[in-house]
Amino acid sequence: MKDKIRIGCGAGFSGDRFEPALMLTERGNLDYLVLECLAERTIALAQKRKQQNPELGYDIFLERRIESLLPLLVQHNTRLITNMGAANPIAGAQKIIELAKKLGIKVQVAVVLGDDVFDQLPAAALSMEENKPLHAYGQLISANAYLGVDAILPALKTSAQIILTGRVADPSLFLAPMIHEFGWSESDADRMGKGTVIGHLMECAGQLTGGYFADPISKPVPGLANLGHPLVEISREGTGVILKVEGTGGLIHPQIAKEQLLYEVMDPGNYFTPDVIADFRSVRFEQLGPNRLGVSGGTGKMKPETLKVSVGYQAGWIGEGEISYGGAHAVERAKLAGAIIQQRIGSYFDEFRVDFIGLNSLHGDSISLTGLPYEVRLRVAGKSSQKEIAQLVGEEVEALYTNGPAGGGGARKFVNEVIGVVSILIDRNQIKSEVQLFES
Repeated sequence: MKDKIRIGCGAGFSGDRFEPALMLTERGNLDYLVLECLAERTIALAQKRKQQNPELGYDIFLERRIESLLPLLVQHNTRLITNMGAANPIAGAQKIIELAKKLGIKVQVAVVLGDDVFDQLPAAALSMEENKPLHAYGQLISANAYLGVDAILPALKTSAQIILTGRVADPSLFLAPMIHEFGWSESDADRMGKGTVIGHLMECAGQLTGGYFADPISKPVPGLANLGHPLVEISREGTGVILKVEGTGGLIHPQIAKEQLLYEVMDPGNYFTPDVIADFRSVRFEQLGPNRLGVSGGTGKMKPETLKVSVGYQAGWIGEGEISYGGAHAVERAKLAGAIIQQRIGSYFDEFRVDFIGLNSLHGDSISLTGLPYEVRLRVAGKSSQKEIAQLVGEEVEALYTNGPAGGGGARKFVNEVIGVVSILIDRNQIKSEVQLFES
């Protein structure tokens, strides 16, 4: 058993930068590296890719991230825990093994399975958001339960260098190695709460080092072009020290940590995870030095009897069109163009909106302007259950080139499928996780 471990977070979402994970592994003296790459809709989109090709469905950046990381993970004896398995962890593990063989590296991958509960959806389940039955959402695409540490721990007990999961709760990716290394009991709600505090702080990577916090006037953060991601040194007692690699940009500061602690939290006294109902109200931060932040406190109550399940469904199509107007009367011409589109096709859509970017696209008409801009970009969007109808938006916006009003330019058009997500609760005893091993 260790007295302290170091965990770094190299990615806070699928499209995050690649370099911070490499730097953490090379210079962070880590025991574990976590890549948290799975947002609410990400796994539903991954399920769509898997349906189209059964060899896909893992994170789209898995190959690029793993190919560059593998040599460093082996060299520095760092274990990787990541949810980049997404909708197809087995195919993801097979791809990692293929990359390892290509690089001449011996590696073992432990795959955590059991989160896909599409075939186990309760017929009478009601969505948490609208209290509607699932059949009301039309064609369902995916259903993935948020697994906890109890699914990850058997993988950590193997000799696998890489633990690849599908959907698990974000803090659990960090809490599991704490339990594994310190021998904590999963029934110790106080320790589970403290570890969840640290995991919740760490899960979004660059947000904890000032990325989302930064404002050049009121909250300046240095070196954002080279933002370092956080690492945390955790004690057996459940306290932590948050750091970043020397020479990287960003800032470790109590104000940033407080913002991150409240991220996605409705009730700080009752933060539900699969592992514990955490209580953040006693958390304390202490600046221990430049870019060194102590974290202590937090507690919890026993884990809930149900698990949250994200259910993805086909929610239609969005068609978009954009065009710019500049010079005298730019706003008036853009408004006329929007009114033309509204009159021609607005009634065809379930939802339809006209925005003037730079004027009212963020706040509508709630803010009064003292002067009108010299240029404005018109954006029109419509949502429909039919792709052919959605395409009309871009076509009509493009037609403004010669059908007026005057001076439109830079038209673009898009059509995108919409994947909706709703949540239900499921009896945790209904879900059985398992671990499969792969090696090069």
